[in-house]
Amino acid sequence: MTPVELSPAGPQLSAIVAGAWRMAEWGWNAQQRLRWINECVEMGVTSFDHADIYGGYSVEALFGEALALAPGLRERLQLVSKCGIKLVSPLRPQHRLKHYDTSAAHIVASVDNSLRALHTDHLDLLLIHRPDALMDADEVAAAFTRLREAGKVRHFGVSNFRPSQFELLNSRIALATNQIELHPLHRAPLHDGTLDQCQRLRLRPMIWSPLAGGALLTGSDEVARRVQAVLQAIAQRHATSPATVAFAWLLRLPSRPLPLAGSRRIEAMREAVAALELHLDAQDWTEICQAASGHEVP
Repeated sequence: MTPVELSPAGPQLSAIVAGAWRMAEWGWNAQQRLRWINECVEMGVTSFDHADIYGGYSVEALFGEALALAPGLRERLQLVSKCGIKLVSPLRPQHRLKHYDTSAAHIVASVDNSLRALHTDHLDLLLIHRPDALMDADEVAAAFTRLREAGKVRHFGVSNFRPSQFELLNSRIALATNQIELHPLHRAPLHDGTLDQCQRLRLRPMIWSPLAGGALLTGSDEVARRVQAVLQAIAQRHATSPATVAFAWLLRLPSRPLPLAGSRRIEAMREAVAALELHLDAQDWTEICQAASGHEVP
C-alpha cells in the first residue's frame, strides 16, 4: 500500500488507518498486541489512531508497551493522537465531570503524557478531539507552534469540527485534516459543507466509525436491514464482502477520505484494505444511499 499525502503540507499516512480505541477491551498481553501491530504493518496499514482518553486513559500505554518490545518498529509507523476531552476517571481524580479543555496548558500536558505512554519522542499528527465553545484559536495555534518547534508533534488537525469551526482554527495555523463520523447511516457530512471544505482546501478527511459501530453489518432496525441487503447484493456482484463494499462507499468520495478500521480481527482489517481495489460506480454508490434514506435522489 502506497502512503498517501493527507494535505499539501501534511503527513503521509497509510490509506487505511488502524484504530486502537478498543484495545483495552481485547484482553491481550503485550506480545499479542505487538503481533497485531506487525500484521497491520505487513498489509500496509502503518498509521495508528489514538486518543489520550481511549480505554479510560489506558490504550496509549498498552500500545506503547507493545511497541517497546520491537525497537526500530516506530520508524515504520505514523502515530496519530487526539486531546481536548477530559473524562471522569480514577486516573484523573481532579475531573469532577466530563468536559472539554483546549487550553495551551492541557494540550501540551496531554502530548507529553501521550509521548511517555506510547514510548515515542513525537506524534506524526495531533487532533483536537471535539469542538470546544471555550476554545481560543490563537491560544491553540500558539500551543501547536510550541509543540512543533520542540519536535514533539509534526502536524495538526481536528476531529468532529463543523466547517466554520475548522475555518476559524485553520485561519490561525494550517490544519492537515478533519476526522469525522461518516457512513451510510450518518450522511450529514455529505451535505453540511464538511467534505466540500476538504476538497476546497485539498485535504483528506479521516473517517471514524465507517461501519457505524457494526450496525452496517449486524444492526437490526429497519434502516440498517435495508442497507445490509444492498451491501450484500453489491458484494455478490463484485465477489467481495459487505464490509469491503462499505469501505469502498467511503473511498468513492472525491475528498478521498482515509477510513479508520478498528477491529482486533486481522481479517476485518484485510476487508478494509481490499476496498482500495474496489471501485463503485455512481449507481452502486447511490443505491446504498437510497437504502439508507428510504427514497430515491430528488
